Amino acid sequence: MRSLLKTGAVLGVALAAAGAIAFSAARDKAPAALDASSHREAPAISVDPSVDNTDFYMWVTPDAPDMVTFAVAIWPFSNPSGGPNYYLFNTDAVYAVNIDNDGDAEADIVYEFTFDTHIREGNTFLYNTGPVTSLDSDALNIRQHFAVDRVDMHQGTRVHVIDEWPVVPSYVGTNSMPDYGALTQQGVREIAGTGKFFAGQRDDPFFVDLGVFDLLQIRPGPPGNMGGGADSLAGYSVNSIVFQVQKSDVTAGSPIIGAWTTVSRGGKQVSRLGQPLVNEAVIPLALKDAFNSIPPSVDRTVPEAVASVTNPILATLLTAIYKVPTPPAPRMDLVTIFLTGIPMLNQPANVTPAEMLRLNTAIPPSANPNRMGVLAGDNAGFPNGRRLIDDVTDIALRAVAGATPFTPDFNKAPNNLLGDGVDANDKPFLATFPYLAAPNPGNETGGVRILSGAR
Repeated sequence: MRSLLKTGAVLGVALAAAGAIAFSAARDKAPAALDASSHREAPAISVDPSVDNTDFYMWVTPDAPDMVTFAVAIWPFSNPSGGPNYYLFNTDAVYAVNIDNDGDAEADIVYEFTFDTHIREGNTFLYNTGPVTSLDSDALNIRQHFAVDRVDMHQGTRVHVIDEWPVVPSYVGTNSMPDYGALTQQGVREIAGTGKFFAGQRDDPFFVDLGVFDLLQIRPGPPGNMGGGADSLAGYSVNSIVFQVQKSDVTAGSPIIGAWTTVSRGGKQVSRLGQPLVNEAVIPLALKDAFNSIPPSVDRTVPEAVASVTNPILATLLTAIYKVPTPPAPRMDLVTIFLTGIPMLNQPANVTPAEMLRLNTAIPPSANPNRMGVLAGDNAGFPNGRRLIDDVTDIALRAVAGATPFTPDFNKAPNNLLGDGVDANDKPFLATFPYLAAPNPGNETGGVRILSGAR
């Protein structure tokens, strides 16, 4: 049962999407959004991977407890050996992290990342013409730089945080880049009193069994376990933006913030991501592209979208197909967990219901992080923000099944055992910035072996 239910997890979290969005589209010709996106989740974005947000993370790290870290993953299923034209950030796009610090579902602080590309020698097909030992090496033929702006929507100000800084290139292989870890560290831009910024290729940090899409495949697990999932994203890379800023730079009066990412081209939003997997696995095909184009502030204009969370379709299916009992509608527990934040944890005062990641920045990092986050008593984890280790799909699925303190009659087996059997990333994360694991070298067939220097 585990494999089926992991990807279904966040489906159910946004069950509002299927019912409420369909209702809204019929009425208003545009879907009411529950904020999310993921790998190849919509027709238009699936053929436009350089602007496809795949995952979004926001957390307070143990090595920088006075700061907030954000990580955005882009370009799904990047094969490390995908040369000779490797993976570039789109130079026509604006990649943004939008932060709501007063609970009204509107962006208050926005960090915008833009990129440019330079080619040293156009009379060769090579990405690099020799070993690359530094980011300014003459041997790196195709190079990118990024700029960062911080926009304060209340003050109406725009500050250029970074004018130009090198992007860490794709990991062509160990001959081309003998010390990729050194390149990674050269790609970290630290600004005193502000924070750290990084853009470059990393290992895809998300872990999930996508075999569920093969007619709800359930992989058998060992005795005593509900599933034996295989990490479908193992070995793949993503282009990544990671930055870490002072808490005071993103909060305003309250330590609680909400955030989502967007990618826009020509002033038009083409991708949107807050909670994982919703658009990928829930939104109907006819509505997926429109879903990617609208902001969380639209949520509040269609109350039916929020109301439909109280009657989740996935919960009905769990009971009908797998005989898993679930709480009866109306499911106000799901409204609390996924739309407003949890009282006394990460719910802002006078909150406007809208799906986005919410984080109480005052909660310190856990000394013993648990992949099940808040459900396991680790309040520093999902759905209070999202750390790299958090098993978000298992958590969300169990929440839909009622395995939370809000519905104690259902907080027991089998509801509190649901998942897909993939409990961690295929590569360990770093303890220090930029935290995401190094990508696999492109010359390694299958992209499964990590070399010691590849940080």
